[in-house]
Amino acid sequence: MLEPSIDSLQEHIPSKYTLVSVSAARARELLEDGQPLVEHPKSNKFVGIALEEIQAGKLHVKED
Repeated sequence: MLEPSIDSLQEHIPSKYTLVSVSAARARELLEDGQPLVEHPKSNKFVGIALEEIQAGKLHVKED
């Protein structure tokens, strides 16, 4: 099962498309510098860490 859940992630970023785009972009950043914004991430994969950061409220979408 995916942790954090899609439902809880959509409370922070309502669009699934935007959620995927933000988490993928952040995963690429983590691949380069490897510094997560959350302490002691549960996931050992970059996309999982990015999703944990969204759940923790560390990543936000800038709206026009």
